[in-house]
Amino acid sequence: MTRKVADCRKFPSEMDCTLTITGEEEEVVRAATEHAVSVHSHEDTPELREQVRASLEDEKVAV
Repeated sequence: MTRKVADCRKFPSEMDCTLTITGEEEEVVRAATEHAVSVHSHEDTPELREQVRASLEDEKVAV
């Protein structure tokens, strides 16, 4: 299974957040949503979770 990556640097924020979360898709969606709520004051909604899921990229593995 391909691991997924959520990279907060790809989204503009006032705090210039640099957090990157890598893992299996559901783990990353959960952790990135919790981060968005606790750090960036977003509301935990189905729409937010879908935005997070849509922004995920496959992990690039060094060869």
